[in-house]
Amino acid sequence: MYTIHMGVPEMEQFWNELSSKVKSGAANKEEIKLYKKLGKAMKLISQNPRHPGLETHEISSLSKRYGEKVWQSYLENKTPAAGRLFWSYGPERGDITIIGLEPHPNDKSNAYDKITLSAMGEVISN
Repeated sequence: MYTIHMGVPEMEQFWNELSSKVKSGAANKEEIKLYKKLGKAMKLISQNPRHPGLETHEISSLSKRYGEKVWQSYLENKTPAAGRLFWSYGPERGDITIIGLEPHPNDKSNAYDKITLSAMGEVISN
């Protein structure tokens, strides 16, 4: 079992705002749908990052650019511009940090050039 963290500042802010809207009843149908898909994907990643439904695979161009292995997991399949979750192991052993959420890129040749990922953040020890 892995502990899921949100990358800073973008993913952490995005998740906090989305969660708040859903819990307060202010979210629209699309936001609720995304919240459920994202929550399900994070649960599956925490239990087994290689779960078959996630179709997890490394994105070597992003790994090279960011200097650490970057993985992509599916939020959904067989959907135009289907959501993709980007993540890395860490910052500590047993941790996974969600560092991006993007629609599936359409441009095959430079598919990941426009993707910007969140930072891992710091682990704060007590």
